[in-house]
Amino acid sequence: MESWSVEQVCNWLKQRNLGELVPKFREEEISGAALLALNDRMVQQLVKKIGHQAVLMDLIKKYQQQKSGLESLTYCCETASQKFPEVISGKNLKSFFARHKMLQWTNSYVLPDFPYDVKCILAEKKCPDHSMRIRIIEFLQADMTKYLEGSLYPNSQQYNIVVNALLQAYPFLDEDGNGFLLWKRALKDRFKYVRRPIEDDEQVLRNKCKFGHRRGQSRKSSLAENTLDDVQGQVEEEPAHLKGSAMDLHIKWLNREYMKIQRNWEEVDNRMNVTIEIRRKMIRDKAPLKDILRLFPFLRCPYQLFREFQLLTHMDIYKKTVEILEIYSENILSSYAVRNNPINIMLQENLKQHTEEDVLKCMKMTAACLLLPEVFGDDSSLFAAVNEEVKAVTPVLEVKNPFNVNSCEFALHIEREELAQLNDCTMALAALVAVFHVFDIPYPKRIHRTLNFLESLVFEVRNPASLP
Repeated sequence: MESWSVEQVCNWLKQRNLGELVPKFREEEISGAALLALNDRMVQQLVKKIGHQAVLMDLIKKYQQQKSGLESLTYCCETASQKFPEVISGKNLKSFFARHKMLQWTNSYVLPDFPYDVKCILAEKKCPDHSMRIRIIEFLQADMTKYLEGSLYPNSQQYNIVVNALLQAYPFLDEDGNGFLLWKRALKDRFKYVRRPIEDDEQVLRNKCKFGHRRGQSRKSSLAENTLDDVQGQVEEEPAHLKGSAMDLHIKWLNREYMKIQRNWEEVDNRMNVTIEIRRKMIRDKAPLKDILRLFPFLRCPYQLFREFQLLTHMDIYKKTVEILEIYSENILSSYAVRNNPINIMLQENLKQHTEEDVLKCMKMTAACLLLPEVFGDDSSLFAAVNEEVKAVTPVLEVKNPFNVNSCEFALHIEREELAQLNDCTMALAALVAVFHVFDIPYPKRIHRTLNFLESLVFEVRNPASLP
């Protein structure tokens, strides 16, 4: 705790239902060391409510008692090792210091500062969906790795500490009393997933060898192997500077970089450029989508999806989509076909509650995006699932609370699985059009008029399709 920053102290306060004290602690710049140095008089000046004073002093005293007990235990061990070297030596001493390190880890662990969208779900005490659970687990795994100084092998007690901290801070995550085991299992699986593609870390290699994995052994699917071999043959025929082995290294680097929270986007762009041929070959050969995304996980990021589209078509699809919605939104909303549509009715009710121009414009563009299939008489369930479960196998948008400024959510699904989370309706519509082209997916017949209209505007066809 002594080494905590002001922000870590504030997070610690929030986890113990002392969030009201955070602004004052930030103002006074109280770090971990300053917190432990507080006396009764300082706490009284700092905290107004007597109840909060009592809780804070109790927590500080408990930590100080725990710390003094640990120091006395260390002193006793050192004294005993001097008097009785045959008793405290070798394995026993190693065990003692391992336990000492565990106690330090336990005392210092604080939950990470989750991203804004995760915070919103947790603040509303909602049970997170599958994609949100994955995001929480990803952040916990990255945070544990930081606490473990880069190690990817936490022990059982460390898993318990982290999961207990999560469930104490957010008790509603303990579903039917089985939450602890479920979250612990998910966290362990995440560490396994992170370790699997790593071939250059000594600790990972030692543990893999321990459980029968030979150095250099690969887990790539036969499809991936064949694709890499084919691309290697193509590259050798052309005057290119990359071989198949180099291509393999790029793919492994991209997978490792995708696991990081802070990514080197410039290098990601470069490596996505040099590996585009292998992606296009896999897509032309109708490789399973899961295999493509496993090798190139950055295609799940909207920015890289748009960039891939631009590499193929030389068109900035996001910019084009903004123009389309700005030009056509009023015409779509005034169309006779959508006047009595539930989405249009919902829009009109929400427009009455806001006066800000930016908010009103955003709501109208969202409604225009969702109502576009209705104008063409297409099947809207193959375009967007609004406040309901995604059922279509083809690319489709999932939209929740479309006109709620604080809780609206957009996501792109393929084969009933989430591919990417999106910021707004413009990004969502751009991603939907892009994904058909990037993965070479034919338009479904029951939605083709809508998609052909968007495509003709994106590619600036001379005689673009028009609204009915």
